[in-house]
Amino acid sequence: MTHPEKQPHIEPLQGRTPDPAVDDTTDMVLAYRKNRIRIGLVMAFVGYLVFLLGARPSMFGLDRSPVVGFVQISVFLLGLAIICLGSFLTLSAIWPKGKKTIAADIGSRLISTGYVVCFFSGMADIFGLGSHPLPNVLFGPLQAHGMVLGILTIAIGFLLLIRYPSYRLGKHRGENSSAPQPSMNNETPPQD
Repeated sequence: MTHPEKQPHIEPLQGRTPDPAVDDTTDMVLAYRKNRIRIGLVMAFVGYLVFLLGARPSMFGLDRSPVVGFVQISVFLLGLAIICLGSFLTLSAIWPKGKKTIAADIGSRLISTGYVVCFFSGMADIFGLGSHPLPNVLFGPLQAHGMVLGILTIAIGFLLLIRYPSYRLGKHRGENSSAPQPSMNNETPPQD
């Protein structure tokens, strides 16, 4: 007994003619970028909430100490790391793959450098670099200045990572650079 081979059922394209030259991967790439942007924004928002939990636990009714100790420092550094990672994912999704400018590459490195400055400033007492020995960890004014310096470095990195519109001389949107430019005067240039 022979079995007839089953042919797969192919749905006709509604309203379109099949064109092998048209590739639908751009829709997939755009959907991937949109999802990456959404995930990055959610991560940045969650990181902000974690940062607030560490920096101001009284906002959540969790303040137990008048000083900022190891747990608070760890929590707001974790929140800052999540903010940096989420924002980096969001801003990197705007760039085409492998097409970042040198300024954007420098910006991504400044973001990570700023976080390292924040981390070592915040954890200076734990690493033995601060003014308070390990059992009595305290977030002091010098550490706060180091954190401010690190956060400013992160902010500069984010500004460099933003994809700004490119305006070249004479090449704006809608303007054809190969078209001859009209002359303002009707004189011919002098011939030598």
